[in-house]
Amino acid sequence: MTLATATRRSVKQVPGSGSGRDRRPADHGTWFLVLPALIPILVLSVGPLLYGIALAFTDSQSGRTTATQWTGVLNFQDLLHDTLFWDSFRIGLLWAAGVTVPQFLLALGLALLLDQELRFRWLARALAIIPWAMPEVVVGIMWRLVYNPDAGILNETLRDLGLGDGRDWLSGLGTALPAVIVVGVWAGMPQTTVALLAGLQNTPRELHEAAAMDGAGAWRRFLTVTWPALRPVALAITALSFIWNFNSFALVYVLTNGGPGGRTRLPMLFAYEEAFRYGQFGYAAAMGCVMVAVISVILAVYLVGRLRGDENA
Repeated sequence: MTLATATRRSVKQVPGSGSGRDRRPADHGTWFLVLPALIPILVLSVGPLLYGIALAFTDSQSGRTTATQWTGVLNFQDLLHDTLFWDSFRIGLLWAAGVTVPQFLLALGLALLLDQELRFRWLARALAIIPWAMPEVVVGIMWRLVYNPDAGILNETLRDLGLGDGRDWLSGLGTALPAVIVVGVWAGMPQTTVALLAGLQNTPRELHEAAAMDGAGAWRRFLTVTWPALRPVALAITALSFIWNFNSFALVYVLTNGGPGGRTRLPMLFAYEEAFRYGQFGYAAAMGCVMVAVISVILAVYLVGRLRGDENA
């Protein structure tokens, strides 16, 4: 028996290695396994998204007795001249950047610390993820008590240290947004820490040992060994954190409800008010379309940068 004949016989005996007709049942089986996860995505994500896009081109309002009319791009034209929306958009970008950057830096330092061989490291890791396990509404209520101008722990501490009589942090025009950003950093840092810690644990220890034997210090080892291995995880979690923070709603809603004077009114909160306080469903849907477009651009930039990085690697 020749080698070619044996090879042909072995291929025929392997399930799924024949013609396209033989592979078809396996393809159907794959789709059957994917459907339980695909159907909820289509029903709960894709469907509402398409409906919201269609709603943005109508004059849909709550409580109206006449039929909804198709208005084309009228909502988007009005949106271009809505200074309040663009102010909220600017505040949303400031909020997202102001939370994401310090959140990443603090999470990176915490992840590096939790990656060391420390006593009771398991306990420190468990305590580090507690804010992640708390609902945003609970976090907002807790921090409202911390910022309470009369009996909050922050103002009480400042009074005990002789640093003033305290202030109303969430109602001040200059302190509301920074105060909310502090809460956002505290609440979102655990998930970034967990992602970075997982990336650190996947870094080969042999590389650190080799760099130490070559005389590299801690900072040099971080730049040459730790950061190159951690960079893909860092880029991914930073992009996701920016998107999550930009779409924040519950935390800011509980803390300030967009006040004072709209200083903490994020785009998502602005769209919510237009839809459920003023009943302008079509106009609010147009705002949602703009936010989806911005998020899509951010994702596209991240994916292009990631692909270029993989090509250069």
